[in-house]
Amino acid sequence: MITPGISVWVVDDDESVRWVLEQALKQAHMIPRCFDSAAKFFAALDDARPDVLVTDIRMPEVSGLELLERLGTREPNLPVIVMTAHSDLDSAVAAYKGGAFEYLPKPFDIDEAVELVSRAAQANSSGSEAENPHQPSMLIGQAPAMQEVFRAIGRLSRTSMTVLITGESGTGKELVARALHENSPRANKPFVALNTSAIAAELLESELFGHEKGAFTGADQRRIGRFEQADGGTLFLDEIGDMSPALQTRLLRVLAENEFFRVGGQQTIKVDVRVIAATHQDLARAVEAGRFREDLFHRLNVMRIEAPPLRTRREDILELARFYLAQAASELSLVPKTLTTEAAQLFLNYDWPGNVRELVNLCRRLTVTAAGREITAYDLPTELGGVVSESAGGAEWTSGLARWAAGRLASEANRPLLDEARPAFERTLIEAAMRRSHGKRLQAAKLLGWGRNTLTRKLKELGLDERYESEGA
Repeated sequence: MITPGISVWVVDDDESVRWVLEQALKQAHMIPRCFDSAAKFFAALDDARPDVLVTDIRMPEVSGLELLERLGTREPNLPVIVMTAHSDLDSAVAAYKGGAFEYLPKPFDIDEAVELVSRAAQANSSGSEAENPHQPSMLIGQAPAMQEVFRAIGRLSRTSMTVLITGESGTGKELVARALHENSPRANKPFVALNTSAIAAELLESELFGHEKGAFTGADQRRIGRFEQADGGTLFLDEIGDMSPALQTRLLRVLAENEFFRVGGQQTIKVDVRVIAATHQDLARAVEAGRFREDLFHRLNVMRIEAPPLRTRREDILELARFYLAQAASELSLVPKTLTTEAAQLFLNYDWPGNVRELVNLCRRLTVTAAGREITAYDLPTELGGVVSESAGGAEWTSGLARWAAGRLASEANRPLLDEARPAFERTLIEAAMRRSHGKRLQAAKLLGWGRNTLTRKLKELGLDERYESEGA
């Protein structure tokens, strides 16, 4: 619901943004006032005060974050909406940390922006506060679905609320959980992660709650469980939907009473732990099917964050690929590889059923297997649409060559066949040898039956010298 008659001040050094917002706010019967710098805004603040402030985050002289900091002591209750074209988690977290009411990534829908201004004014009149995060964490994404994740992390940053993270396998649910922890009041305490489906059901109880010496065969000494390890901090329970009914009951008690017994123990252990759970399953359906306790589901589902699949955030694929290629190169002490235009398009066209995890693993594999500094379509697996350059059988490639030659002769091409075929033939064999030798020229030359100087000359003639420059001996 739009609130008419409210005073809205806009600070942005971009004239077009100021004009668009001013017109939209006027149409909504609000009273806008625009400034092209923070200095002019603060000068005007000496004589009046708006109901809502909308400010850009990156401006010359005084940035939007500096403006927020100064405003925090002068007008702590003024709701501020922060706009930015640099929509990553750090920007979102910094905005909330500065006391922002909301974070608005550019480009934005103008109707949504006006609605947000109205909500900010209503919240201000009811005395609600913005929530501030503790510190930024690493998550990558410009897609709208990831912006929702960033906002949720910011809003939850001053609480120790239980959170349920849902999403397909490989979408980065643990990264979201770590970001929630790192931007919470518990950031300086332990973050303990446990994949409940990776541990046998009979061992999971001891893993969670620990055990006393002699509790069962093989229990030679007392063991501290994950809940005690996470005391004061955060316990992340991945794949919570696979937990047995008996353990669900024990977990429910810990969430309700913050206490438990070690396996074989008689002493009550009290803990202060924030639980963040994750699953790729539909827990609501699991409740209906009797596989998951309804009361535990409601305990875990206080707040929910959906980790989006990679196929719904295609605008993030190449940025993620660059990041993980650089990360893999750093781990292996190599020069980071880049994608050719054709390879990048194949990345974008692929549906990534394994999500970000599949992308990470492929980037690591390509860092090792791609011979040159550029990753080409020949380097990609066939499921991504990669080109197979070597034929499976000897007769197959010669018959293909025969068909090509017959076609060229039938077309009465003016260029001699060998002049046209030899460069393509040599290029194919050179690229195969370079891939086999992982870019080592001397080894590739031996595979081809050439000397290294001959290979170097051929690479230059075929325009391949830059691709395989300084890629090994």
